[in-house]
Amino acid sequence: MDRSMVLAAAGLVLSAQAATALERVVFGTNWLPQAEHGGFYQSVADGTYAECGLEVEIVPGGPQVNNRALMMADRIQFHMGGDLLQAFSAVEENIPIVAVMATFQKHPQVIISHPGEADTWEELRDLTLLIGDNGFASYYQWMIAAWGFTAEQREVYTFNPAPFLANPRMGMQGFLSSEPFAIEKEAGFAPNVFLIADHGYSTYATTVETMRDTIENRPEVVRCFVEGSILGWYNYLYGDNAAANELILAANAEMTQDKIDFAIDKMISEGIVDSGDALTYGIGVITEAQVEDFFDKMVEAGVVDGDVDWRQAFTTEFVGKGLGMELRPD
Repeated sequence: MDRSMVLAAAGLVLSAQAATALERVVFGTNWLPQAEHGGFYQSVADGTYAECGLEVEIVPGGPQVNNRALMMADRIQFHMGGDLLQAFSAVEENIPIVAVMATFQKHPQVIISHPGEADTWEELRDLTLLIGDNGFASYYQWMIAAWGFTAEQREVYTFNPAPFLANPRMGMQGFLSSEPFAIEKEAGFAPNVFLIADHGYSTYATTVETMRDTIENRPEVVRCFVEGSILGWYNYLYGDNAAANELILAANAEMTQDKIDFAIDKMISEGIVDSGDALTYGIGVITEAQVEDFFDKMVEAGVVDGDVDWRQAFTTEFVGKGLGMELRPD
């Protein structure tokens, strides 16, 4: 065998060893694939996770899927949480789940109104508001405590916008890149959109959760996944995201490129991912001060028991180190 064949054979062996060295982990999202999951798909598509040793499979969530329960059964290793209320609840129930990254610095929950009917946040108090049961039990209780909204002005939102469209004196809940997009597309007008985070609802959202046991026994896996995700989000928002979008479109038959484009634009313009402390410490950052601020608000609103040990709900070990900040455009 000549020297070139020996080198080629050695290269194949090394490639095979590198491939088998990747540790497989599963990440369960909280909904069907969409731009709001883009940074994770980015790091699958461009090999960022693989570079630090992980083969990551993303499995979608949805109305009939409980990926958090699957994580507790070790069928998945990471889970996309909602906001900090779920993390506080886990502590209260003695479930050893920990938030290790905060993808969204702002919660994308919005309240929507017709232009000319309620053009300021304060004027929303004069409308009938369509709010779902989960929202009524959480952020709407804060709206009552902090801003003087009332239980009487709330009607149950059944995720059908028809009553809102038919009645200008009605507002409704939504997500930043969902209901506003649908209204513009189907009803032909741009509604007023009020991001509750801009009015003091200070929770993180779209957290990354894992089991405390994983943090203690496999910290290098957690670090690789978190740091890979941080880089993925910088590249998705500010770089070439075509390959990630192809994965999203292939995995969700109901997704369209124009909806992806709308969502990316809103995430950037409203600072959903990259704002606040993330501008100083990097995407994904969690600070004790912000968690405490939100916890205190939820206790005051009667949503959370004040005896919950909120510090057990998260760790700052893997974030806040400025990773990837050079990828943000000047």
